[in-house]
Amino acid sequence: MLSKNQQKHIRQLSKKKYRQETGLFVAEGEKTVFDLLDAGWKTDKIYATKCFKNIPYTKVDVVEMGKITHLSTPSPLLAVFHIPKYTSDLWTRGGFSLALDGVSDPGNLGTIIRLCDWFGVKNIFCSPNTVDCYNPKVIQSTMGSIARVTCQYTDLHQLVEHFGGEIFAATLDGISHYGQSFPTNGLLIMGSESHGIDGDLLKKIKNHLTIEGHFNGLKAESLNVGTATAILLSEIFRPV
Repeated sequence: MLSKNQQKHIRQLSKKKYRQETGLFVAEGEKTVFDLLDAGWKTDKIYATKCFKNIPYTKVDVVEMGKITHLSTPSPLLAVFHIPKYTSDLWTRGGFSLALDGVSDPGNLGTIIRLCDWFGVKNIFCSPNTVDCYNPKVIQSTMGSIARVTCQYTDLHQLVEHFGGEIFAATLDGISHYGQSFPTNGLLIMGSESHGIDGDLLKKIKNHLTIEGHFNGLKAESLNVGTATAILLSEIFRPV
């Protein structure tokens, strides 16, 4: 039986400030929870409405799970995890990385994390005004990919100044993404749909990329940032 304080504690993890204060976040659903466990992420508590082998958990009934879930329909498995701590030298490591400037929609960030997992991008650098990757809606939409992709919040101006590879910015007035060659060690920066990449940051980046459209007459104002990221990552990792 969960106490009211325990229920309140878990529900409050829907709030960014409380997650930052406690260093905890909630993951729900068998796939997401087991992906995080398999990746070695440290748990605080696990709650389940049915039996699971080889994991320590507290048995709760469906009514209790309904009181602590962050989903519209409760899953049989909910876990409270410790937020991992990353070193500050991730931007000096090799490989192609992604940076997000002001992406505010949880579903978009979750989709982008899944895309990075699919294409083998290990690091995402987020501006402080990008939605928290431990937001329950983000965690849910990653479908477990958060276990294999590192998200770090940092000053993107410093990142651009210190990154040890070629940097590309997605804009509406750059060169076509078709035919562009990409290095193995690089960084792609995506901005929000409404504001794009910060103007001062954009001035520091030489390579501006635009997804070339094919249309007659009127056209869409912009692409969803998740869709645009998928198109550009597909081109970056296209076999030569």
